Amino acid sequence: MGTIKTISIGLIAFTFLLLPFISFSQVKATIDSTSIKIGQQITYKIEVETDTVNSVVFPVGQTFMPLEMIEAYKTDTTKQQAKYKLIKKYGLTQFDSGQYVIPKQKIIIAGKQYLTDSLLVKVNNIVVDTTKQKLYNIKPMIAVEKPASDWWKYVLLALVIVSLIGFLIYWFVWRKKPLTEEEQIALLPPYDRAKLALQKLDESNYLAYDKYKEYYSELTLAIRKYLDEKVYDRALESTTDELITRLEVLSDGNQIELTKDHIKKIESVLKRADLVKFAKSAPDVELAKIDRTVIDQEIDYVKEALPEASEEEKLLDLEYKKQQEKKEFRQKVWVTIAAIIFMLGLTFAAFSYRYGFNYVVDTIFQKDTKQLLEGGWVDSDYGFPPITISTPEVLKREEVAIPDDLIDKIKISSFKYELEDKFTVDITSTVVKSSPDQEDAPSPETNVLKAIEDNLKAIEADGGRNIISNKDKFKTPNGAEGVKTSGTFDYPIDDDKEDYVNGQFVILSFANKDVTQQILITYLKDDIYLDQVVERVLASVELNQKED
Repeated sequence: MGTIKTISIGLIAFTFLLLPFISFSQVKATIDSTSIKIGQQITYKIEVETDTVNSVVFPVGQTFMPLEMIEAYKTDTTKQQAKYKLIKKYGLTQFDSGQYVIPKQKIIIAGKQYLTDSLLVKVNNIVVDTTKQKLYNIKPMIAVEKPASDWWKYVLLALVIVSLIGFLIYWFVWRKKPLTEEEQIALLPPYDRAKLALQKLDESNYLAYDKYKEYYSELTLAIRKYLDEKVYDRALESTTDELITRLEVLSDGNQIELTKDHIKKIESVLKRADLVKFAKSAPDVELAKIDRTVIDQEIDYVKEALPEASEEEKLLDLEYKKQQEKKEFRQKVWVTIAAIIFMLGLTFAAFSYRYGFNYVVDTIFQKDTKQLLEGGWVDSDYGFPPITISTPEVLKREEVAIPDDLIDKIKISSFKYELEDKFTVDITSTVVKSSPDQEDAPSPETNVLKAIEDNLKAIEADGGRNIISNKDKFKTPNGAEGVKTSGTFDYPIDDDKEDYVNGQFVILSFANKDVTQQILITYLKDDIYLDQVVERVLASVELNQKED
């Protein structure tokens, strides 16, 4: 991996060297002023000449850091013979004084990348007339609280989703729904249902319109249903003769106190109904009304003739109702569980489609490196001269042991944050007190190389192995130049140094006459969140040079 990384970096470096020669005649970037006051706007202009068939993509967003892009103007296009000349302007500003380098901007023409030249801008302080504006003492330093994280947004989103799922489950599963007329009738006892059927028959207009078939069908259905539920469970599917025979058998066996006379009355109505339904007989209206009265009376008589349920039967009926209630409750529970699983699965699938499967899983299980990236970051200064850097957490000062014979000669300050076994950032500033007549003092370049070597040895001393590194120049957004040493290594995650994982490291080194400053970052390899953390940290580094 290290060899591949070295070759890749070499190819990238060669490409960047070659790009200016390829794109010089096509891409040009200029600014309308190289010196402005704090908050004043400058216009950054990109000119592109290309064939009319080529597509051009200009920079979008805050790609001009450390300057802030406050406005992107519309692209001005003019045609010159077989070519287009495109002019894109941006309004930039800066609210801190100093010298700033506008980084190279990437323009994509016909799928190929072109880079503009970097440009230097000086931002001047506004001179204050002290005769008109009073001066005040510098206020003391105050502690800065860490910005609040966005955890409440996730809690709110979770509450909304849970509330929605709960409401839907309640509405469709647990809510006591209003019963329809058919459901209300079905809950009535058999006797009441039979009586209600006769009442509805009275309210119908079958006899007025000579609909005898419909009339007798509903009339006989009322008593057949009642007999089916209370006397003979095949009354609905039996013929008239089969039903009458069964009633006679039950009467002879003293299973029901039903006399021959009552059985004959029921038989008479049922057979007349058969003639109406199958032989299309048309009885007299008054006879039909008499048959309705007979059926009404016979239903009452059958009810009185039925033996009273024993205590055992009542208990069995009560137990049956309880079992039915338990069964219904269990069904609702299983439906609820299935609905919750389905809704959660649907929500998970939707978020996975929108943000990616791994991102959603890492959010649910609160992956520490993701929380590190998305938490409240802290901007602060460390050491002297101060290094300005943005980190996920505040770096804590660490005591550095200095030999007694060097206490008066050097001063070391160290600040560190560590996410166990996954990520560390360490800032060290070393100030050497050199005497004015000292002539053999090492150069800043020598100090940097020595510091880099010491850091690599320290990584090895902590158990690191298979260390592969490469060096490159590094420039901070405010123009400070240094050396960037990056690479890969394996490091142990247990005290016995038996279990190793793949890691990466970055060392930023800066030096002047008597100060050497380093930022050491080590992190777990192949973690997309840590890659973004490191990228964000490196982009935030600013070095304030020591004033003589």
